[in-house]
Amino acid sequence: MSTTQQHLSIKGIADDILLLKDGGGALVLQVSAVNFGLLSEREQMAIIYSFAQMLNSLSFSIQIVIHSERLNISSYLELLDKAQKAQTNPLLSKMIVSYKQFIQSTIKENEVLDKKFYLVVPLFSLELGLIASHESLEQKIKTVLLPRKDQVVRQLNRVGLKATQLTKEKLIEVFYNIYNGQVLEREIKETINPQELTVKLKTPQPVNQQTKPPINQPVTAPASSAPPAITQGTRTHPFVVEELEDNI
Repeated sequence: MSTTQQHLSIKGIADDILLLKDGGGALVLQVSAVNFGLLSEREQMAIIYSFAQMLNSLSFSIQIVIHSERLNISSYLELLDKAQKAQTNPLLSKMIVSYKQFIQSTIKENEVLDKKFYLVVPLFSLELGLIASHESLEQKIKTVLLPRKDQVVRQLNRVGLKATQLTKEKLIEVFYNIYNGQVLEREIKETINPQELTVKLKTPQPVNQQTKPPINQPVTAPASSAPPAITQGTRTHPFVVEELEDNI
């Protein structure tokens, strides 16, 4: 009976690098996204020119993969339920309920997708040539791919994108999600502390104001010539206006 592994071109994973059945290799980078539509026209043109410059500077081929999957927010809704039950403030509890209803209606009316962007740096078997042993093949693949990875990451940083290499565990998870089409979610067992959900308001500090003399009483100059010290509360309070009186 044929299995899925027989139809894959991946032979194994060694040191976070994919080993292909034809003798080549590849490494996968996960790239962050940028809100291109929210940028100004000048910023958009700058990103386009920087990305074109990055592509022209490469002497090897790359592959850009966009993986889209439906967003499963059941665990997030369970977390909201726990937060609502642990909340002692009735106003905040009501706000959590309305927020949960808003999220549920948004997911029901619109198809929310989670997009992830990957950049694959392949190494073909023709570039490696004939190699005697399997160990030397893995070492040669690592020697060639790692400098290419550093170059791509450096060029993407100039564009404003952050790229990180996927580890062995992440690679297995990505391929499992692609070929199975399902995401297994873990049950949330963490407890919600009500004290963490309480809104903490800072109590206003009293302002030390100097008592003013009566109107009929003459103002006497202070004994020392040093300027009066300003207290910390007076300097930081936004509604205190200090009055300066000139001595005649």
